[in-house]
Parts: sequence; C-alpha cells; structure tokens
Amino acid sequence: MGEIVRHNRWIRRGIELAIVLALLLGLRAWQQRDIVTGSAPRLDGVMIDGQAISLAGLGGRPVLVHFWATWCAVCRLEESSIQAIAQDYQVITVAMRSGSDGEVISYLKERGLDFPVLNDPAGVLASRWGVTAVPASFVIGGEGHIRYTEVGYTTEAGLRMRLWLAE
Repeated sequence: MGEIVRHNRWIRRGIELAIVLALLLGLRAWQQRDIVTGSAPRLDGVMIDGQAISLAGLGGRPVLVHFWATWCAVCRLEESSIQAIAQDYQVITVAMRSGSDGEVISYLKERGLDFPVLNDPAGVLASRWGVTAVPASFVIGGEGHIRYTEVGYTTEAGLRMRLWLAE
C-alpha cells in the first residue's frame, strides 16, 4: 500500500512540474511575442555621456544590447552583471521610459554604475526592437544578426556564454 502511495505522489509531482514548465514557457512566449529576429534593427543616437553610438559601427565582434528601466526591480538585480560584462564585451544599454538624461545619469551615479546608456524616454527604440517588457537582452553577432534573445532575468554567466558562442 505504501508503495502505491509513493508512486502516486511521484506521478502527481511530475504532473505539477509539467504544468509549471508549461506556464513558464507560455509566459516566455508571451513576453517575446513582438521581439524582432534576424537582422538587428537600427540602433544609433547620442549616449547620455554625449558620445555618438551606432550599432552598425560596432560590427565584427558580438554586442550585448540590453533594454532596462530605472523603475524595474528585476533590472536592478541584473545591473551588476551588465556592469561586469561591459568591462569585457561591447555593450549598449537602452534606458526605456526612464525619464530625462539627467534622471538616468542621477540613477546611475546613485547605483555606482557606468555602463554605456542610450536613453529612450518615449520608448521609440524599444518599439523598433519589439521590446514590451524589461529587462530584455539581445546578443548580436559580429555579422549584425540577432543570435540570442532573453526577456526577464538572465544570469551573468548565461549572458557571457551567449556572447562567447556568438564569437
């Protein structure tokens, strides 16, 4: 009798696990429903430090394009990873709907961050890339194609692995 109960418990746990996985995969698909694929859309402008930037001008090596927001709690969990990755790889971050350049600069100073930021106060760049939820990370291969896309929290190791694979 005890063996049947244990067997049924394992079956129930397996079904629960399958339901949780299905929900997570469904959520991921919903978050990425509008995300662009293929060739990376145009991304250029003036960074908040005054330097001009163009994704097209960074060809040849992988680039991490990371959309985030000052109001995003999950983005705060990732910001130290993005900071560390920016020391070793080409990174362009896009502050989506986070206020003026001055507000974003204040946020970065407060948090001790100095990664490259292109401000997107109206969400125009985010729309071009199909980003509706942050954080959203794109690994662009040296040839200009989107190799990997992640929406939601991603570990530093996961992003580094994707950048390494894109080389």
